[in-house]
Amino acid sequence: MTGANIENAVNGLSLCAERVALFKAISDGRRGFTRLAVSCAGDHCRPCGACRQVLYEHAPELEILMGRPDGEFVRTTIRALLPDAFSLAPNREDRGD
Repeated sequence: MTGANIENAVNGLSLCAERVALFKAISDGRRGFTRLAVSCAGDHCRPCGACRQVLYEHAPELEILMGRPDGEFVRTTIRALLPDAFSLAPNREDRGD
């Protein structure tokens, strides 16, 4: 799936490309996401805080590739970008086991 960042005069009404792509994929019945690539014209793109939280909730093991059009990229994970993420799903880490 692909997505695009659509800007509005009021930033709170904008929606980032990461969430657009994820929500489109989910609405098409897809699950089990493993990797997301983001690219921009400037320095390496990084998902914003809202995107990080949404991505974590739907794919806590997600690999993130943050790149530029010249092909240079940084590889990381959603857990590295959002340590101690909020989650409603019970798991060992959330319970402190």
